[in-house]
Amino acid sequence: MFALVCLFIFSGAMAQKKAAYVIYNSKGKKVSYSKMLKTLAKQDIVMFGELHNNAIAHWLELEVTKDLGAKRNLVLGAEMYEADNQNALNSYLSSEYTYKQLDSAARLWNNNKTDYAPLVDYAKDNNLKFIATNIPRRYASKVHKGGFEALDTLSDLEKSWIAPLPMQFDSTMPTYVDILSMMGEHGSMNLVRAQATKDATMAHFLYTNYVPGSLFLHYNGSYHSNKKEGIVWYLKQVNSNLNIGNIAVVSQSDIYKLSDESKDLADFIICVDEDMTPTY
Repeated sequence: MFALVCLFIFSGAMAQKKAAYVIYNSKGKKVSYSKMLKTLAKQDIVMFGELHNNAIAHWLELEVTKDLGAKRNLVLGAEMYEADNQNALNSYLSSEYTYKQLDSAARLWNNNKTDYAPLVDYAKDNNLKFIATNIPRRYASKVHKGGFEALDTLSDLEKSWIAPLPMQFDSTMPTYVDILSMMGEHGSMNLVRAQATKDATMAHFLYTNYVPGSLFLHYNGSYHSNKKEGIVWYLKQVNSNLNIGNIAVVSQSDIYKLSDESKDLADFIICVDEDMTPTY
């Protein structure tokens, strides 16, 4: 009887334990962190698709970076830094700039200090390149207002901060079709083109800074690399032989069964409890 009571107490204690996240493969099968890491370490490029305000995603980005860095030579890059801020970012990486000077010289996201600075500091501490891959937002805004043609008016210097013109564009890509559907009456094809300029530019700077034999780890919103579309599609147009792995972060009320709509988003889907406190 005593043993039975102990069993119930032990079982109840185990049932009360809560995980902050669970990792799944593309088919919705649970996998271990070590299994994910082993697979990712074999890739040429890894896209870490985050939810921008998710604390678990940001913590795991740093942990995955450290663990992959122990196995491979890394190049890092991120959507959160725009290409025309590369010089300022380089000055910080070389310790020429303090963080305060970087903040003054570059357009940093409001959550940079808590969520992205640790990744840049990892690159700084380990003498790694960190690439500002995104298109300057003012140019994406131009496309939103006037289509791709608006980019033709840019100077040669300005064009060096975007993907080469003319940019390829596939309006039938499911990701882009979904944008129009989600935006409803507020959507337009120029909005989709603006999204494409971001994907194309990130792919351009990612590929031009890719070092064969190293692993390029890129941080971006999940939507830019879900289903290996967006940035990945553009990379494949340049080099179809690249081995590209991707991660997607999703949020659910029940993390112990991946929703059908989240399956196939990525090679690995990190499912986070939706009660997790956001970073902003």
